[in-house]
Amino acid sequence: MADRFDVAIVGAGMAGASLAAEIGPEYRIVMLEAEERPGYHATGRSAAFWEECYGGPDIVPLTSASGPWLQERGFLAKRGALYLAREEDEPQIENFFRTFAGSGADPRRIGRGQVERLVPGIRPAWDRAIHQPRCADIDVAGVHGHYLSASRSDGVEMRCRARLTSAQRSNDEWQLQLGNGETVRAGVLVNAAGAWADHIARMAGAKAIGIQPFRRTVVQLRTDPAPPADMPLCLDISGSFYFRPENGRLWLSPHDEIPSDPCDAAPEEIDIATAIDRLQKALDWRIQAVEHKWAGLRSFTPDRRPVYGFDPQVPGFFWFAGQGGYGIQTAPAAARLGAQLLTGKQRDAMTANLNVKLYAPDRFAPVKA
Repeated sequence: MADRFDVAIVGAGMAGASLAAEIGPEYRIVMLEAEERPGYHATGRSAAFWEECYGGPDIVPLTSASGPWLQERGFLAKRGALYLAREEDEPQIENFFRTFAGSGADPRRIGRGQVERLVPGIRPAWDRAIHQPRCADIDVAGVHGHYLSASRSDGVEMRCRARLTSAQRSNDEWQLQLGNGETVRAGVLVNAAGAWADHIARMAGAKAIGIQPFRRTVVQLRTDPAPPADMPLCLDISGSFYFRPENGRLWLSPHDEIPSDPCDAAPEEIDIATAIDRLQKALDWRIQAVEHKWAGLRSFTPDRRPVYGFDPQVPGFFWFAGQGGYGIQTAPAAARLGAQLLTGKQRDAMTANLNVKLYAPDRFAPVKA
């Protein structure tokens, strides 16, 4: 006899765990995680920052709504961010201010003197920047752990090594076959599968949205000098790198977006070399060693906005995916909104100003399954 749940959530990364915790004790919930532990893929490989403008103006409301929740629970540590620029990048600076005008973000333009004080060793060409004073580091493991603990306290059942292999719906119920031979029944199937979201949709008979995973590379460097502990997160305004200090080391990414199949992503040597080359064109520091390197997948919908809500054609199939590289910083508001859409509960103060239509599944024309 198959176990019966109200809601089955595919994926136990930040998306699945946060949504499970927000649904609460009123429903019988199971999280189905294909890996040996939750958060193995995108959640466990995040660059770990909260930056209001990261992701564009349609993501700002989710990020801003999540900020107080993260701050009140001690998951944010003040960092600040600089979008570094050169004279030839002036059009990008102007476009940045136009793009985020009226968004609630608080960008400020600064000159060479302030840039040098904040980033010692910056090369002369980088003589201007946009300062984002509210940017912060996120304790990603802490946030994920909080949601896992909260969901566990509410009776949510976690099943790891439980890859979904078949999903059939009949009589208003899903019959879910798992790779370990078990069968689960559920009234609602939540697709929080990250890079595998379109695969899960097809399995359930829904139309694929066109969610594309992209590989993102990060390396940890030992440098001379070591980065100041209070140095801001630094991003090239043209999108070719970002770096920040971490426990006396420098975390660096070439800001790559390499299309990928869903997989256990691994860094490529060419991307590591590209990152270091770009860094050396911005800083005069000496790189002593590459101490660690990793890659993760960031999965985007065609319009680069996340997708939250019930599928318009398949009853009982709920999308909670496509969160790109901002799924961590938007997790509290996204999960609250997702829970309200799933359960029919009223919006609250956290979600009252969110435009649900921006994230609704029915905004996409069907893609061939």
